[in-house]
Amino acid sequence: MIRLEELTKRFKQVTAVDNVSLMVAPGEIYGFLGPNGAGKTTTIKMLAGIMRPTSGSIYIDDLDLLKHPIEVKARVGFIPDRPFLYEKLTGSEFMSFMANLYGFNGAGREKRIQQFLELFELAEWAKELVGSYSHGMKQRLIMSAALLHEPRVFIVDEPLVGFDPKGARLIKRIFTRLKRSGLTVFMSTHTLEVAEELCDRIGIIQKGELLAEGTVAELKELAGQEDSRLESIFLHLTGAETESTEDIGFINQNN
Repeated sequence: MIRLEELTKRFKQVTAVDNVSLMVAPGEIYGFLGPNGAGKTTTIKMLAGIMRPTSGSIYIDDLDLLKHPIEVKARVGFIPDRPFLYEKLTGSEFMSFMANLYGFNGAGREKRIQQFLELFELAEWAKELVGSYSHGMKQRLIMSAALLHEPRVFIVDEPLVGFDPKGARLIKRIFTRLKRSGLTVFMSTHTLEVAEELCDRIGIIQKGELLAEGTVAELKELAGQEDSRLESIFLHLTGAETESTEDIGFINQNN
């Protein structure tokens, strides 16, 4: 469903993404992990068609994104790390606006809008201005709008940022339901527990290079770790566990 071939992005002398190749199967949730500045968001922007790669290829649903951008984007739902909302619209108006952008004007349009508002527990606030929504409600509205046109692929950067535990649980349930329906999800996250709980496979990127990918069990074997927690595996593979803490020893010097 998703295939990246030797994907590279350079900004002058800086290589943000360096020769990344990977595949994501239909109905799979793929977690994309890495330290800050590793190249996650740059990869996602290229995957969503917002940023053009320096070299390499992107295929979604067997279509070349660079050659067929409109067709590919029609099959993709995308949520950036900093989504924008028109806060002077009501929730229902925003959903209708997004439906118009995707050309979704069929007979079942209003029913589908209502179904998604109910799925994301927003139906009660559908007639309220988006500006009055809490952060979590705004995030849920963005997700519901991105899925409204029945995409084949869902690309999301940090899906659970700002959610309280109840909201996070709802989103995790919805992601599991989407997976069962056959939707392919490519998600970047810093929340390792979420990646471990939701993702079928995980790719770890650092300094623009794909260090490793596989299931948690496969990554554990690759890292040679007895501790099966994804946090330990991630820290080992990225070299973060070897970082010294001697430089903070001054904290207790005066005690």
